Amino acid sequence: MSLLQLNIKGISYSQTQTGAYALVLNEIGGKRTLPIIIGASEAQSIAIALEKEIRPPRPLTHDLFKTFSKRFDIGVKEVIIHKLVDGVFFSSLVCVKDGLEEIIDTRTSDAIAIAVRFKAPIFTYENILDKAGVFLKAEEEIAFTETETDEEGNDEEIMEEAPIGANEFSLQSIKELSEHLEKAVNEENYELAAKIRDEISKRT
Repeated sequence: MSLLQLNIKGISYSQTQTGAYALVLNEIGGKRTLPIIIGASEAQSIAIALEKEIRPPRPLTHDLFKTFSKRFDIGVKEVIIHKLVDGVFFSSLVCVKDGLEEIIDTRTSDAIAIAVRFKAPIFTYENILDKAGVFLKAEEEIAFTETETDEEGNDEEIMEEAPIGANEFSLQSIKELSEHLEKAVNEENYELAAKIRDEISKRT
């Protein structure tokens, strides 16, 4: 069965449901998206890896994995989301050392957080996109109004999101936002930092 490559379309969060995040993957060369409900810490880890302006004062767990792997000359070739059972996604991390490949089972959120840091491609199979993929118009905002099953198999109701940036930072200047961003990162408040970053990105 052939593999289809995915990229990260974005991470959405609900203003009304604390701790509910959706990692949305986009089919390269296609119109389907694959939403995966993940935990807050994994969502923040992925967002930080994607955002060049945010640099944690201490390494996160996935940063430590990268440092450890590079120290012992272990590369990450790719991530494969290979199975979907009862709403739970199963993934594999394909690692390489001395020309030999090793496949490691991992949670999808961890696999993608690592893939972003290694700039490794993400793949899945056609049957998984057939089961869980959704078509979104380019101008549509991602909104989840039904109960989704996260990668741990837990049911969470994801409510429709308020627009990112519609918060207390919307009236502040870029300079003020940058100062708040630096403070949030230094305090390791990455959820707040991500919101401030989104507001800055929206303006620039």
